[in-house]
Amino acid sequence: MDASGRSWGRAMTLVAVAYVVIGILFGWLAQSADADHVRLWRLAAWLASAAVAAAQIGYEHYRLGASPRGTALHAAGAVALGAFGLALAANVHWLVAGTHGQRPPLLALPVWPVVTAVPAFLAALAVAAVLARFGRVR
Repeated sequence: MDASGRSWGRAMTLVAVAYVVIGILFGWLAQSADADHVRLWRLAAWLASAAVAAAQIGYEHYRLGASPRGTALHAAGAVALGAFGLALAANVHWLVAGTHGQRPPLLALPVWPVVTAVPAFLAALAVAAVLARFGRVR
């Protein structure tokens, strides 16, 4: 694998970990907040995730010179990995919390990555195509 392959692979892994940390951290903050502030923490999580996504798209486009399709695939891959990590965390939480009478969220493991990766691919493709239209700044 060449250096650029390692670069986008590392970036994708780092972004996926960031999504998991954001999801868990802001979920914990929203859980400890009163009803009025739950929406604020959820909005903050969306904004933090959007900033991470924008950073990844910018890195792929400007630093690595990736094509819009490649950028979108890598962004969707990071989102899918992050969603799988959150689904895994939800299953661990179900085990630790001892919520008797509730089924384990096992279906989340295959569903969350697909449900989140498809729109992430389309959004990243649109953003990367716009960036490609205006040229690369080096």
